[in-house]
Amino acid sequence: MPTRPTKDQLAAAQDATIPDVLKPRLDVLFCGINPGLYSGALGLHFARPGNRFWPALHAGGFTPRLLDPSEQHDLLDLGLGITNVVARTTARADQLTDDELREGGKALTAKVLKNEPRWLAILGITAYRTAFGEKRAQVGPQERAIGDTRVWVLPNPSGLNAHWTPAGLATEFAALRARVVTERPSFGLHPQ
Repeated sequence: MPTRPTKDQLAAAQDATIPDVLKPRLDVLFCGINPGLYSGALGLHFARPGNRFWPALHAGGFTPRLLDPSEQHDLLDLGLGITNVVARTTARADQLTDDELREGGKALTAKVLKNEPRWLAILGITAYRTAFGEKRAQVGPQERAIGDTRVWVLPNPSGLNAHWTPAGLATEFAALRARVVTERPSFGLHPQ
């Protein structure tokens, strides 16, 4: 597969879906808003150059090294996974309707109840507020739980979300990791 999709491949990726990186009982299930066209064309989560998910994941201490999107399935061995609030790809997240986000919140709830991750980390405060009707939610741990799964909201790592710097993203990811490690000290004992 090419590492950069062509213009035609990007156009063909509109409304495509990408399979989740998921198995039961993960430590953290990271949840994007929805895949972009670049990700849809490659079939990989957070694949667009400039998306800061993979660097923030590493800088926050979740991975022993910076992973490439093509290594997304390696996350499962680390107790991590990836899904999205809305499965369909779009050029920009603002192309999703509020109804799609609310329906995505219901589907995500069912997925979480079935797979029982310890934490659900939603990447985008505005999407979280809309999908779950939490108008005053802030970045960080939430009072909401889905079954036994606790919810944490992280900033959207898209390069378009410029008011969150790489250092700020790393700090927020590290705060979640610190909570996970506090609750399960063996979490993240990966070779450095």
